[in-house]
Amino acid sequence: MLRPIPAIVILGNGSLATARKIQQIYPDALIHGLAERVEGADRLYREFGATLRELYLQDTPIIALCAAGIVIRTLAPLLLEKGAEPPVLAVAEDGSAVVPLLGGLGGVNVLAREIAAHLDVAPAITTSGELRFGTCLLNPPAGYTLGDLELGKRFVSDLLAGETVRIEGSAPWLAQAQLPQDKEARLTVHVGHAERMACADELLIYPRNVLIAVAASTDDLSGAIRQALHQAGIAVQSVACLLAVDTDMANVTLRETSLELGVPLRFADAVADVGELVRGVIAHPVCLFGNDAIAIAVAEEPLDPLQIGRPRGRLAVIGLGPGACELMVPAVKAELARANDVLGYETYVRMAGPFRADQVMHCTDNREEMQRARHAFQLAAQGRSVVVVSSGDPGVFAMAAAVLEALHESTDPAWHSVDLEILPGVSASLATAAQAGAPLGHDFCVLSLSDNLKPWSIIEKRLDLAAQADLALAFYNPISRSRPWQLGQALDIVARHRVPETPVVLGRDIGRPGQTLRVTTLRQLTVDQVDMRTMVLIGSSTTCVFPRSDGGQWVYTPRWYGSKPE
Repeated sequence: MLRPIPAIVILGNGSLATARKIQQIYPDALIHGLAERVEGADRLYREFGATLRELYLQDTPIIALCAAGIVIRTLAPLLLEKGAEPPVLAVAEDGSAVVPLLGGLGGVNVLAREIAAHLDVAPAITTSGELRFGTCLLNPPAGYTLGDLELGKRFVSDLLAGETVRIEGSAPWLAQAQLPQDKEARLTVHVGHAERMACADELLIYPRNVLIAVAASTDDLSGAIRQALHQAGIAVQSVACLLAVDTDMANVTLRETSLELGVPLRFADAVADVGELVRGVIAHPVCLFGNDAIAIAVAEEPLDPLQIGRPRGRLAVIGLGPGACELMVPAVKAELARANDVLGYETYVRMAGPFRADQVMHCTDNREEMQRARHAFQLAAQGRSVVVVSSGDPGVFAMAAAVLEALHESTDPAWHSVDLEILPGVSASLATAAQAGAPLGHDFCVLSLSDNLKPWSIIEKRLDLAAQADLALAFYNPISRSRPWQLGQALDIVARHRVPETPVVLGRDIGRPGQTLRVTTLRQLTVDQVDMRTMVLIGSSTTCVFPRSDGGQWVYTPRWYGSKPE
């Protein structure tokens, strides 16, 4: 059973040595350092509060090397439900103190003890039950789950008040706990997969040792599973995962059922019936129930879903945005964190990093889009989580179209069973426009001036029509060594329909180190002011320019056209 990978967050170089020590315990954890203050961090951020809250909302364990008060004030608006939080710890810059703050039910004290032992200090654990009994009864180990949190709180409160307890069932982790045990005790810790009514005198802990094999064609699958479990006297909390045949990978009912039950969905090769399917995974179950649609097997020990069958493969086509980490959307960051494989043009893949040691990078030339897309499907069809990286937005002159084209052309059912998602990013045109103001504030047209994939005659025609229609224009791939003449011809076409004073915005490497922004006019623009890394925005007849307080200029295209609205 894998624990979530923590994030180590630091504010200055003074914390870096301690952060590296903590990283020795969690090699896959990334050190997040404040930009312009930290050198050598794995990932940079610009705003501490926004970064911490984003990690918290993603259920990422947080190890913050700073004062506990800073973390508390930062996360306070999010603390609505005790018990639903990821572990959050504050660690002193020099490693002299380890303070668990949040996530007592998420294993924060386990992390605190691990970190404190490595730093050779005592963890500042204040949880009453854990201090008294040496374990958190409400946070059973991996492979087990608590029955009822609210009843559990009352149960522990009674123990702290002096009650004794007896243990029924196999609970090996409690053998070393300092629980006040008595065979005649009123309170009972019951560990088992049997369906039981919750009551105040019992703490129910369920081993996740039940596997359910299902046929996707079953009507009301979730209800049928619950009914079958009830008839067998098995608690739904003990279900470790659902298992189905791989030909049903894309079945919506299966996916919705696994989400409703809150358990993973795994797949195996097609067999004659569901009973054979489940017996192929658990050779000697304790007991086996089932029918033609649902087979239930109970194992002796908790099951690890990662060792059962394989998951549905996933392929996400993502947009990194213009380059700055803070302009990358949270969903893209989460996808990169979960990926097994990352594919793309090497420059963009490096921008997406750093990566964990277990993540595989597949870097290719920028012209190998279709081969890259096919390779991505081959990997995802094996059950891997795959990311194809684009800069900007994947649907704007980038990899989304190539990936969909590869799927459209394929007759391989395994490719069509892959969970495919396109995740947006901030495109270069929008990033440049935002820096300048709002030059694309009204109707606009986005064009690539590269004729590698379309004839120049088509580009000329579209340019002429777009300029004639008085659309603001955004030029991608405006010029290169092999195409030094095309931008000049494009400007000549636009000049037929625009006055020389039309505002032009040139954004180079916007969102990346060394970015530059320049505002000029169509008359003053020359091809030597532009290279392949420059975004060219040409205004419409209504685009306006006025000075800004820092000496630059604001550029905007008003949303009205013709007469200004009252």
